[in-house]
Amino acid sequence: MEPANNIDQRLTELEIKASFTEDLLDQLDQIIARQQKQMDALARQLARLQEQSMQTSAGSVTRNPRDELPPHY
Repeated sequence: MEPANNIDQRLTELEIKASFTEDLLDQLDQIIARQQKQMDALARQLARLQEQSMQTSAGSVTRNPRDELPPHY
């Protein structure tokens, strides 16, 4: 009866490992979904900032940085 008991123990350990693996997979899936939402939000924010930058630069006259006085003057 010893080999049957050993097989039961190994099967139980495999079931435990499978359970922990499923839990970890669920956690990683949630993390990936949250990161994707954050990346989408950052992409939208970047697009808005680029649009604002284009609007402000289109309305202003381009200046040469050499023409400006340094801050210590």
